[in-house]
Amino acid sequence: MINKIVAVQGNHPSKLNPLTDTSVFLANEIQNKKYKIFYYDPKDLSVINSKVTAKGFFIKFNYNNKKFYKITKKQNLDLSKCKFILIRQDPPFNLEYISTTYILDTIKTKVKIINNPTSVRNVSEKLYSSKYQKYMPATIFTQNLDEIKKFFKKNKKVILKPIYSFSGNDIHLLTKFNLKLVNKFINKHDHIMCQKFLPKISKGDKRVFIINGKVCGAISRVPKKGSILSNMSKGAKPTNIKLTSKEMKISKKIAKDLKKENIFFAGIDFIDQKLNGDINVTSPTGLKTLYDLSGKNLAKTFWKELKE
Repeated sequence: MINKIVAVQGNHPSKLNPLTDTSVFLANEIQNKKYKIFYYDPKDLSVINSKVTAKGFFIKFNYNNKKFYKITKKQNLDLSKCKFILIRQDPPFNLEYISTTYILDTIKTKVKIINNPTSVRNVSEKLYSSKYQKYMPATIFTQNLDEIKKFFKKNKKVILKPIYSFSGNDIHLLTKFNLKLVNKFINKHDHIMCQKFLPKISKGDKRVFIINGKVCGAISRVPKKGSILSNMSKGAKPTNIKLTSKEMKISKKIAKDLKKENIFFAGIDFIDQKLNGDINVTSPTGLKTLYDLSGKNLAKTFWKELKE
């Protein structure tokens, strides 16, 4: 009998918002099936005597309590004793993130790890979308100033995004070409993504949830007044929506490709029926929000698909 332990590699629970957090939502669901939840921070992952261990704690979640979690026991755990490991820490996708994928690679034949650590490393959240550019607004990936200038001249309003950040952080709308600003941006982030601005973002984006190669649901997130950011962490308001047939067709194609890449759980985003180029595979979010809006529980789907 394999130990009924699910390990979550993530940001400390004290930093999470239980009202919207997907990691808590997934953990709570499997906890109801009598699994124990073990939680650890990426910096507490080690290889000792050829064993992959993590210094963390067993934890119980309870949505009804003001403090939604309780640490029951601190432990240094041999992670090969787990049934599942969820990689759920937020980017930036930096060298620490990459190192954890290399460490977890060594036990992925013994433990089911979601998403597959090799795949998390190979599917760069922004750069992977370069193969779907026909579904996207005009987009370039570069750190070449001349290319950015040319791109700006053609598109007039341009969004600058770092390739390895998350959650709407460091996103900049360029309405007039500012050499100093662009230079500073490149110096900070190296290669960046430049994308033609889509004004319909004011009406919201659509986040599509992909589980095991299937398109399972979607929500819309409408930026707060005066903002271009549709991230809920930046104050956007979620609403219930349906996908258009065009969005559905694109989503199914990407879902099929991601399954081939060994990505089990992902989130992709549309603005004005165009793919915005964020293929979220590190720690996709929004499942709890979908449940609150529609009663559709994709945490159940997640674990059911995983066990099959």
